[in-house]
Amino acid sequence: MVSTTNPNKRYIMAKSKKKILGLIKLQIPAGKANPSPPVGPALGQKGLNIMDFCKQFNAATQKMEPGIPVPVVITAFEDKSFTFVTKLPPVSYYIKKAANVKSGSKEPTKVVAGQITMAQVKEIAEAKLPDLNCSTVEAAMNMVKGQAYSMGIKVVE
Repeated sequence: MVSTTNPNKRYIMAKSKKKILGLIKLQIPAGKANPSPPVGPALGQKGLNIMDFCKQFNAATQKMEPGIPVPVVITAFEDKSFTFVTKLPPVSYYIKKAANVKSGSKEPTKVVAGQITMAQVKEIAEAKLPDLNCSTVEAAMNMVKGQAYSMGIKVVE
């Protein structure tokens, strides 16, 4: 909220914040961040400390199952510092795990790679709801069903 009594208050508040250099979005296996690509080049372009990020990320994801793909959004600041936010694994990871398949179908509309139940769809939707672009479980279930269809995974009742 900007005060009308002090017109410089807005300037003071804006000046105290760090200037953002950019956002970096990566998908890294839990607990397995290392300076090799894609992490090293992405952070190196912004001039960030790669090993510092790797240590912090691995510490933050050490309680997760090793190897789970974890999306991370890194905010790089001009003073070469950074913050990062980890998200939940992608819906496709949950679907493949529930269907017990290694990958989706190469021809999704013709060949069925596996199947999942509506109960599994609801479970996945409830788990992913904070990261999805919807507000209800029903809408999240529709998104999960659509993802399953595009992977060649059949949803059964």
